[in-house]
Amino acid sequence: MVHIRSTHVDDPEHQTGSWLSAISQPQSRERLQQLASQLAPLEQQAPGCLLKGQEMVEILAELQLDDDCLQAALYTPFFDAGVITQAAFEALSPALQTLLHAVKQMQSISDLHHFQHGAPDGQQIDNVRRMLLSMVEDVRAVLIKLAERICYLREVKRADEETRVLAAKACSEIYAPLANRLGIGQLKWELEDLAFRYLHPTTYKQIAHYLDERRVDREQYIDRFVSDLKQALQAQHIDAEVYGRPKHLYSIWRKMQKKHLSFEQLFDIRAVRIVTQSLKDCYAALGVVHTRWRHIASEFDDYIATPKANGYQSIHTVVRGPEQKNVEIQIRSHDMHEDAELGVAAHWVYKEGSSGKRQGYEEKIAWLRKLLAWQEDMATSDSLVDEIRSQVFEDRVYVFTPRDEVIDLPAGATPLDFAYYIHSQIGHRCVGAKVDGRIVPFTYQLQNGDRVEILTQKTAQPRRDWLNPQLGYLHSSRARAKVQTYFKKQDRDKNVQAGKELLEAELHKINVPLNDANKILERVNLHNIEDLLAAIGAGDIRLHQIVNWLRPEADKKQADIERVTQRQKRSGKAKASTSRVTVDGIGNLMMQFAQCCQPIAGEPIRGFITQGRGVSVHRRDCEQLQNLLKQHPERGIEVSWSTQTGSQYEAGIWLSALDRNDLLHDVTSVLSNEKAAVLRLDSHSDPIRQAAELWLTVQVKDVEALQRVINRLRQLNGIQRVERRQH
Repeated sequence: MVHIRSTHVDDPEHQTGSWLSAISQPQSRERLQQLASQLAPLEQQAPGCLLKGQEMVEILAELQLDDDCLQAALYTPFFDAGVITQAAFEALSPALQTLLHAVKQMQSISDLHHFQHGAPDGQQIDNVRRMLLSMVEDVRAVLIKLAERICYLREVKRADEETRVLAAKACSEIYAPLANRLGIGQLKWELEDLAFRYLHPTTYKQIAHYLDERRVDREQYIDRFVSDLKQALQAQHIDAEVYGRPKHLYSIWRKMQKKHLSFEQLFDIRAVRIVTQSLKDCYAALGVVHTRWRHIASEFDDYIATPKANGYQSIHTVVRGPEQKNVEIQIRSHDMHEDAELGVAAHWVYKEGSSGKRQGYEEKIAWLRKLLAWQEDMATSDSLVDEIRSQVFEDRVYVFTPRDEVIDLPAGATPLDFAYYIHSQIGHRCVGAKVDGRIVPFTYQLQNGDRVEILTQKTAQPRRDWLNPQLGYLHSSRARAKVQTYFKKQDRDKNVQAGKELLEAELHKINVPLNDANKILERVNLHNIEDLLAAIGAGDIRLHQIVNWLRPEADKKQADIERVTQRQKRSGKAKASTSRVTVDGIGNLMMQFAQCCQPIAGEPIRGFITQGRGVSVHRRDCEQLQNLLKQHPERGIEVSWSTQTGSQYEAGIWLSALDRNDLLHDVTSVLSNEKAAVLRLDSHSDPIRQAAELWLTVQVKDVEALQRVINRLRQLNGIQRVERRQH
């Protein structure tokens, strides 16, 4: 079972004479004592560093950390002070060097000035917390940094008010929640209580006075309650440890604020914890408690039957004890208690609440918590650490603005993504970007810790080629949507006119007046017919879908049959011309597109010289091409798309969907609207599963047109999967 000693912030000057008392292994104590002796001469250059290092070791030793971590803690104050020579540093073990560098890297938090200029919002704070975790190579460095911050808060007790407040704000907004996420409750509570003391000194003293005033009576009451409860559990043959649970000033104040309660109204000023041997005993103990005292139903929570999202398990209940005083009781097994103490099930989610962008983040943090339970493995296996890091924050990048705010972007984001994240107008007027003071291209992929500055001009405008995914200007869908919206607004008048002409022409064929389109505005979530026409003109709404909704019911089925029949009458094997492909440095070669991968204009391609059939043009990622090149690498030849226009290319599309009426009609409407000719269409329906599969061979002008068709098909109701396949 895990026991972590509590160090109250009101204790006298912290004593470090017993700094090695928490280390159980004699060899470890001896090594640390020798190391302290070696570092002692450096005290002349950096007074107080040895005392601080010993204090950090005392804090971390109680968390059962390994020798490397404790030695790094002892070194850290000297390393930060710059009194460790390069030669002395290089003489350290690689593990110690890595840890010290990682702790130093976390010092980047000091460069963030927004804590000194007003309170940052919750999302900004959350970004900084995650950035710190994503930057360090070893999570033990986070623990060393947390211990260092505790020591620093203790040190500034007698400093001026501004120093105390700045230190307290950083710790309460960054480091205390970080300790909570890692499940190190003892570090969290001390950071919070110390920060609370400096930020709200009057309130802190008032609550401390309330507690001190009632401390003797409360302790005597808890002692009697615990004794009575132990006897009741023993009578039912339940083996359990029962003890009073200490309360922390910050948690008391936060609960008073959150629930708008006075000190006297709090339920958990008197708190008891029961730790049992098994899960079964948890509920047996609960039965004893509820049988002996009346419980308050609204304060009962069973986090064993329904654990928190982060895995935290315990039973919480509040009972009316002797003298009608409320007592909060937590009941958990030894395993649950160890998980909570070591962080595997730390309850940061319901303590901190949510500040957005958290989807999937709880699962990633769970990996970090487990590191504390895997100390032995982590000390001997680099692959374990690599595995953990590969699953944490791999999909986000954290960069600085010129004002030192942290921006959270998808991995692979570019300066243009950054600009549009800041503001749409910043993105629209962007003409260049600097990263860490140097000009970078728009296609540069941002890295963790980059400081990004956007250069703008009032007359600048977005370029349409920014929307081309193959050029790599924009990575995030958010930024791409803002650029698309810009061009839609610019072209609104043209789109309205084009949409009106298209819709009028189609409605004229079925003898439906244009005013009837008002009937479907609510269906497409638009407010007026002009918005509908603009959406049709811009291609955001499928024209034939609108026409089908307005078409008289009797005409719908016949229209579907005629449309499919006409397309099936077209040539089923219209060969795409290879005149759009040129062979680098060679002319007049016979060429053909490979049927195994069916390349389309715009895709990376390569040629293979066949025997008697000229050059076969493949997509570069074609598996058959790779096999051929392995056997005959000398036959590979570079080819490229020419600048000719007008050719069409075949492509196979497979889709699966829920079988429903109008499925075929909706599919063919998409193809017609995107001007993709249907060369072949096969389908299969499974009435039992109510599922349908369609195989299509279509003609498109390039790969972008094909991708647009696939994206439109995926948007249809009931579509499950759409893939490009060889027909």
